[in-house]
Amino acid sequence: MLVEAGRKAGVPIAEATLIRDGVNVIYEMAGVVARVGPLGSLPVAARQIQASRWLADAGIPVVRAIDNIDQPTVVGNRPVTWWVQLPDHRHATPAELGEVLGRLHALDVPESPSLPIVDPFEGLRESIDGGTALPEDDRAWLRDLTEQLHSEYLALVPELPRCVIHGDAWQGNVVVPRTGGAPVLLDLDHIGIGPREWDLVSLAVDYTDFARITDLDYQAFVAAYGAYDMTAWPDYRTLATIRELRWTAFVLGKANSNPEAAQQVRHRVACLRGKISRPWSWSAF
Repeated sequence: MLVEAGRKAGVPIAEATLIRDGVNVIYEMAGVVARVGPLGSLPVAARQIQASRWLADAGIPVVRAIDNIDQPTVVGNRPVTWWVQLPDHRHATPAELGEVLGRLHALDVPESPSLPIVDPFEGLRESIDGGTALPEDDRAWLRDLTEQLHSEYLALVPELPRCVIHGDAWQGNVVVPRTGGAPVLLDLDHIGIGPREWDLVSLAVDYTDFARITDLDYQAFVAAYGAYDMTAWPDYRTLATIRELRWTAFVLGKANSNPEAAQQVRHRVACLRGKISRPWSWSAF
């Protein structure tokens, strides 16, 4: 598929190397990164290109779409987008992530590109229904939890101001060139309009439920963002559990064909069900 996309776009792909095989399949070659989206994801891919150009114009350092290619390139109902390869880089510190999110959330909501309302429950029910690696008792419990959280979310979200949010804000989606320069925002699949709390909750959960970052690092994140501490918000636990449920559903989607993922998702459900005390330890997938 990449060969055909490269031919259509005029990009030589002879030296292409696979760097990630996930929801998006990502290759790198001389100065270019190709992202192959899943079937039927053309609207998402097109929005990524538009959002990248809008963010750059707004002064947010962001991964850059290659300008002299008609994007996305579509092959077999799968979109391929082409990006400028970043120099060697590292993940952002909590403070760097907080600073970037503060700048992003301060932007005016644009008329163009038209950004969707972010739905934290998108795809959750389908993942649970299809996750036959879990016993039916666990899946029934996850369905009930999803409905409970959805009701809580619908009750609280109308009271929250909306802004442009990244939608999947963690330290790996903001990177810093090792040669110097500003932190760069990556992975625009989920960018849209929503409450700022949805962007802030991932790092807060890393702090409160997993002890992945120190108190000093979390306070640096809060200060860099603008002195707003998610963990002190009365409805923090609702969004925290939604985020953890999404992380669980992601692994559940791999569990039918991956024994390690099946073992990990059982562990995650046990945590969510209160059978394992915090701080939790979840393996990455």
